[in-house]
Amino acid sequence: MMRGLKGKVGIVAGGGRGIGAATARRLAEEGAHVVIGDIMEDWAKDVAADITSKGGSAVGVHLDGTSVESQQAIVAKAVSEFGALDFFHSNLAGGTVGDVNALDCSLDVFDKSVAINAKSHLIATQAALPVMLENGGGAMIYTSSGAASGGSSWQVAYPMAKNAVHALSRHVAAKWGKKGIRANVICPGLVLTEAVQQHMTDQQVESGLKAVPHVRLGQPDDIAAMVAMLASDDGAWINGQVYHVNGGTQMRD
Repeated sequence: MMRGLKGKVGIVAGGGRGIGAATARRLAEEGAHVVIGDIMEDWAKDVAADITSKGGSAVGVHLDGTSVESQQAIVAKAVSEFGALDFFHSNLAGGTVGDVNALDCSLDVFDKSVAINAKSHLIATQAALPVMLENGGGAMIYTSSGAASGGSSWQVAYPMAKNAVHALSRHVAAKWGKKGIRANVICPGLVLTEAVQQHMTDQQVESGLKAVPHVRLGQPDDIAAMVAMLASDDGAWINGQVYHVNGGTQMRD
C-alpha cells in the first residue's frame, strides 16, 4: 500500500478502459475516492460500478477533455461528491487516424491531435489547479507516450503534441511547486490495452515484444502503479519529472 492515499480525492480523465480504468481501480484499492471521466460515459460508469461493488469509492461521469466546461464540471463533481481534489490523472490520448509523416499529415489531423493530446491537458490544469491551490496543494499526473522521445518515423502530430505535455508539467512544477503543487509525466511503452489489441496485429505485438529487453510487454496495472505512487505521499518529493515505464524499451536519464 502507498502512504497517504487513503481518503484522498482524485480524478482519472480517460478512465473508461485501458490504463485509466486500471488506474482508477488501483487508486480505489488504495482507499482513494475516484471520479472517473471518459468521452464514453457508459465505460466510466461501468468502471465506477465495478469499483463500488468491491467496496471502493468511485463515480463515473461524461468527460470531453477538449471542452473547458466539461473539465470544469468533473472538477466540480469531485468537490461536490467528495469535498476536495487532491490529484488529477490527465490520461487523455487519441486522434491518430491520418497522422503519418510530416509531408503527408494534414493540418486538420494535426489540429485534432494537438487538441486531444496537448490542449486537453492544459484545460485540465486550468480546471484543477485553482481548487488544489485553495486546498494547499495537490498532484497533476499527465500521461504522455514513449512516442514523444522515440523518434517515430510513422507519425508526427502525436509525438509533437505529447512533447508539449512535458513542457506543461515542468511549467506547473516550477510555477506552483512552492505552493504545494507537484506535476509529473508518465510515458508508457507498449502496454496491452484494449485499444492496442484492437489496432495492432499479433505480428506487430510480437515485434514489439522482441524490441523490449524484458520477458513481457506492459499491462495497464504497470502504469497504474506509477500513478498511485506519484499521487501518494511516497511521491511527495518528486516534481517536474518524466517517468518512462516501458520495460526498458527506451533507457533514459
